[in-house]
Amino acid sequence: GSEANWGKVLAYFKWTYAFLSPIGGYLADRLSRRHVIAVSLAAWSAVTWATGQVQSYEQLLWTRAVMGVSEAIYIPAALALIADYHRGSTRSRAVGFHQMGIYAGVIIGGFSGYAADHPQLGWRWMFETCGWIGILYAAPLFLLLRKTPTADHVAAGTPVAALRELLSNRSFLLLVGYFAVPAMAGWIVRDWMPAVLKTEFGIGQGRAGVSATVYWMLASAVAALVGGWLADRWMQRTSRGRIYTSALGMCMVAVAMMGVGYSPQTGMLEVAIAFLMLFGFGWGFYDCNNMPILCQIARPQLRATGYGTMNLVSMTLGGMADWAFGSLRDLGVPLLAIFGIFSSAAFLSILCVLLIRPAHLDTDS
Repeated sequence: GSEANWGKVLAYFKWTYAFLSPIGGYLADRLSRRHVIAVSLAAWSAVTWATGQVQSYEQLLWTRAVMGVSEAIYIPAALALIADYHRGSTRSRAVGFHQMGIYAGVIIGGFSGYAADHPQLGWRWMFETCGWIGILYAAPLFLLLRKTPTADHVAAGTPVAALRELLSNRSFLLLVGYFAVPAMAGWIVRDWMPAVLKTEFGIGQGRAGVSATVYWMLASAVAALVGGWLADRWMQRTSRGRIYTSALGMCMVAVAMMGVGYSPQTGMLEVAIAFLMLFGFGWGFYDCNNMPILCQIARPQLRATGYGTMNLVSMTLGGMADWAFGSLRDLGVPLLAIFGIFSSAAFLSILCVLLIRPAHLDTDS
């Protein structure tokens, strides 16, 4: 198939994720967050196993779409649960640790290219194995997650009331813009870099997968800890500490995108990896502070709904970016020009986060 068809596969997951994220967030604000998390893991695992059974392109599209349902439910609930537990001087670091787990999963996935190339394993085996592991883990997760100290908070109200309150908050709208626009660059790196490195540098699928994911994800993991620590420390001096830390990370992301686009002209894979690592370090600073910043501008009863709404816009644009990237590649647009577009968008988004005014709705934020 064409690059655009692969972009469509990626986009189906994101658009399903986008549409259901506010619903998943609202459920997490109304129901038990720990139970929502456990159910979402079981659903994700079942769909992952089913992906290993597909026999056609259309079936693959459907499993990718359904997988978006489970992830849309999980992320808002998980980050809101962490925010309930961790206040004050530990919130950004706690979110950073959670994001490290996501990065670890992507790193492991980066080696899946080797399994796909292995004649006795293959990509179906990878999906089936991951599915079974998740199903087995869902039961103890359901039993061991505990209620948070703030579990008895007042519910979020009706969906319309919750959404109206969020959308009338100027700082929330700015955070949505800041969260969504750079995510286009993030999804391009996640979804397209293995194919880009394989094509531009003439390397195998396994090496391309590792080079495109492991190094920048390791950098993200380190940066999530460093950025979380820096943001929490900076908050002791100013209520904008997390905002400044995140903006610093986005500067790194924007510069790195230009470097990644330029790297094929050097003919050196190491140059691409170096800029991907810079991207990862900036991404870690950004990623560990989105929910903590949201906690400064929205009350606790709306955190998961707010994050789900942010995901709605972010993933919609991410799906469009995947399709646009594939289409531009099919048209022969230079890689540097494509990455330059996303780099410029990341630079512009910094203005959004710097204009946010913390409201101190959470006194421990």
